[in-house]
Amino acid sequence: MLRRVGAVQLDTISVLARSHELVAYARLGAIGRARIEEAYWHPVRPTAFEYWAHAACVLPLESWPYYSARRRGILAQGQRWHKVSQQACDEVLGRLRDEGPLTATQLGGAKAGGPWWDWSDVKIAAEWLLDTGQAACVRRVGWRRVYDLPERVIPGPLLDQQPTDAECLAHMVGVTAAALGVATHADFRDYHRIDWFGLKQGTPSAIDAAAEAAGLTPVTIAAKTRQLPGWADPAALAWLAAGGRGTHRTTLVSPFDSLIWDRKRTTRMFGFEHVLEAYLPKEKRVHGYFTMPLLAGGQLIGRVDPGRSGKTLIAKHVVLDKPSAARPMARALTEAATWVGCDNVVVERVTPAHLADRLATELTALGS
Repeated sequence: MLRRVGAVQLDTISVLARSHELVAYARLGAIGRARIEEAYWHPVRPTAFEYWAHAACVLPLESWPYYSARRRGILAQGQRWHKVSQQACDEVLGRLRDEGPLTATQLGGAKAGGPWWDWSDVKIAAEWLLDTGQAACVRRVGWRRVYDLPERVIPGPLLDQQPTDAECLAHMVGVTAAALGVATHADFRDYHRIDWFGLKQGTPSAIDAAAEAAGLTPVTIAAKTRQLPGWADPAALAWLAAGGRGTHRTTLVSPFDSLIWDRKRTTRMFGFEHVLEAYLPKEKRVHGYFTMPLLAGGQLIGRVDPGRSGKTLIAKHVVLDKPSAARPMARALTEAATWVGCDNVVVERVTPAHLADRLATELTALGS
């Protein structure tokens, strides 16, 4: 699954579950959460690492070399958000060499005692070493990053590769096309945020050259008011030509899921406008704190702001875009409740209100 989507975003918000778990759940169904964690962060045989893609993401281990352009860009920039102490970096590297993998807490603590971004010197150093490839993270323990030396956790053949910036861009463009099937220039820029850290690789000409190098097929994409140039994954085109059709899940989707990362693309593809309201004051929220779109039949047809209280999944605000969305919403809520260990579903508010009885009937039929 991770290889298929190319990157899975990490975030501290946990409502039903953390977002990286929800991404796997949306695609694979109600598999055990412990299995998901082990697949991302295997304690013995690393299969993934953490780095900056669309945001802070879990990435397939074999893609390590192709983030070298980003590591070089950060190094050339000199710092990210904090001023970096070389002495602290040397001390952290020394402790990793001598003591083995360590969390920020084990290194001396992540916080300096101030607000959100007031990191301690060792945390700043550890993150800088991670940003520049002098350290790596292939495992988390209790949601804490475990920092280690790359030579201990990244296989030698991957560690030795140093692709050019153009090769790195071609890899990112190819991964994006494989994940999305077809993409515009803007889609490519957003999926891996290819202009981050001063790399400025997202010009149409640079993307076109990378797409050609990645073996993609040029296409024209019909938008509402104009035709957009783009590129398609040849495997996706072959699948369509052979009569391929989607096998659709009915599921709730994390707002940090790569399916809807790009809000403009989400509107263009699905006719669905989604806004993450978690960082808005409560009185300004329209749909809710952690609103999850409802995916059914290959379309986004509703949304819910979920919560939990003991063994009850609480649907604080359900929005149904059409009456027929009531049944798939009931299915999605019931499956999600079972997955997170809840044994019933309570709905607090439905928009439009006249569909509340229909949703209640569907939930009752499913035993929720």
